[in-house]
Amino acid sequence: MSLEQDILAGNQLLAERNRGWFAGRDVFAVNLMSSPGAGKTSILERTIRDLRGRDIPISVLEGDQATSADAERIRAAGAAAVQINTGTGCHLDAHMVAHGVAQLALAPGSILLIENVGNLVCPALFDLGEEARVVVTSVTEGDDKPLKYPHMFRTADMLLINKLDLLPHVRFDVERCIDHARQVNPQLQVLLLSAETGEGMPAWYDWLTAQRALVMSPA
Repeated sequence: MSLEQDILAGNQLLAERNRGWFAGRDVFAVNLMSSPGAGKTSILERTIRDLRGRDIPISVLEGDQATSADAERIRAAGAAAVQINTGTGCHLDAHMVAHGVAQLALAPGSILLIENVGNLVCPALFDLGEEARVVVTSVTEGDDKPLKYPHMFRTADMLLINKLDLLPHVRFDVERCIDHARQVNPQLQVLLLSAETGEGMPAWYDWLTAQRALVMSPA
């Protein structure tokens, strides 16, 4: 327990440094978390392509245990990306994020999207210095995930329920999932979307741009 507390305390110190660095440059940093296969990368790809004409700089930190496949997908979509491979590690931490950001030329006013390692447990414990936390689930998963992994949903600001296009083909009760999530976190915002078809994505873009505006320093 003492070792765990020391690790988390050390991470928190670095996270606060990251947060101050982001704030000093009007960077809106978002920590995206989910189980594997929920569609985080697909959401990021569509977001980058659809926001390309809005003059909003977007960069991505990609967290995976191995390979650079997701970072390559992000670059192909049109955004700068740095791949962070954690090896056997199950999450990103503030130190990894600081090193990843050092490789990105983040313009003032940027949105930094941090795609965490696919895991609904460990990433919830580690502050990266982000301004907002977004948890992604999909209709191909169980609608009881918020109750099974409460800390993840309790620490999130936004829940994205992805893959709505597959809803007719699976057993997933959207209202039940939302109810479970709100039992854990009554303040949790929820958006329903499909990265495949684009359904619901404009509301996600509106949220991103509105939150970015909140961290921008007055002109």
